[in-house]
Order: sequence, then structure tokens, then C-alpha cells
Amino acid sequence: MANDPQELFGLRLGHVGINASDNDEAVAIAERFTDLLGLPGRETPISIFPNELVEVMREGGRGEKGHIGLHVDADKMADAEAWFAERGFPVEESSRRLMPDGTTRLVYFQEPIGGFAIHLTQE
Repeated sequence: MANDPQELFGLRLGHVGINASDNDEAVAIAERFTDLLGLPGRETPISIFPNELVEVMREGGRGEKGHIGLHVDADKMADAEAWFAERGFPVEESSRRLMPDGTTRLVYFQEPIGGFAIHLTQE
């Protein structure tokens, strides 16, 4: 088995999550990233994506400093979870979010690194 998760699972940086203290701060941060990158954004009930590289959490979020979203290929999520668990990075089951077909859309690792929570998502 190869030891490169990029090769094994198509692992790539999905986005960096920034924790804002409230909605007004989140909007201000998102607007600055929109100005910086000039890309169209989208909003969810809990966050603002000024682009697909940055997610601004409206009122705090996981991780002391924020979170890092790592994407894997759609058919590789279970394999990626097992691979990381074998290396001492198990997932936090309570964070698991499912897609309509029952497969995992998002799951956080139990351990933050450097103040950042880290999650896997599949595309």
C-alpha cells in the first residue's frame, strides 16, 4: 500500500475555516476575502463561503483557531478514514454528517493540530 494520501485518496486542501465571533464579523471577514479574490460566494445557515477556499463560521466553530477541510475522492472516504485511524488519527463519530444516500459527507478527526480542527469531506 502506498503511503501518500494524495495518491491513495485524491487528498487535497478543500478550505480553511475561520471562526468569527458573530455574524457581523463573519460578514466583514467574508467581504474582505471576496474583495481579495474576486470570486463569487455562497452562504449557509452557519457559515459564509466568500469562495470555495475559505469558510467563515458565523459564531465560532470547531477548533481554537478554526478548521481545515481536507477533501478526498467520493469513493475513497471509508478507505481514507481507515488509513488515518491506522496512523493514530481516529475520527470523532459524533461529528459525522451523512449524504442522502447514507455515505459520509463530512467527519472531523478527534485531535486538533495547532489549534485547528481537521475534517475530511468527499466530493
